[in-house]
Amino acid sequence: MPMQSFQEVQEYGLSLPGAYLDYPFDDKIPVLRHRGNGKIFAFFIQRAGVSMVNLKCEPMVADFWRDVYADVLPGYHMNKTHWNSILLPGCVPEADLVTMINDSHRLTAPKRKAPPKPAQPE
Repeated sequence: MPMQSFQEVQEYGLSLPGAYLDYPFDDKIPVLRHRGNGKIFAFFIQRAGVSMVNLKCEPMVADFWRDVYADVLPGYHMNKTHWNSILLPGCVPEADLVTMINDSHRLTAPKRKAPPKPAQPE
């Protein structure tokens, strides 16, 4: 059964490393953030009886998902190049929604520091 509700998407998102639930907008719009940098990787929006989750994606990938599924739209109140809104419940299969959530999590994750370069012999 595909993920069709905020709760199911939130539960999956919370299973990702360093994820936590936050309410930065007066308890009306829950978001999923990274512990390491506080960046948001999922916004949960309810508007005019429509539920959607906003997820970050690479521009070409964002266009791809919009072309494949009618329930994937340019990000509501977000940068339309880098964010998509996915309608819930919708026609997006769980495997593809999981891919989108994982990509958003990866794209907003704290940057890893490069290991120090070894000293050059003189």
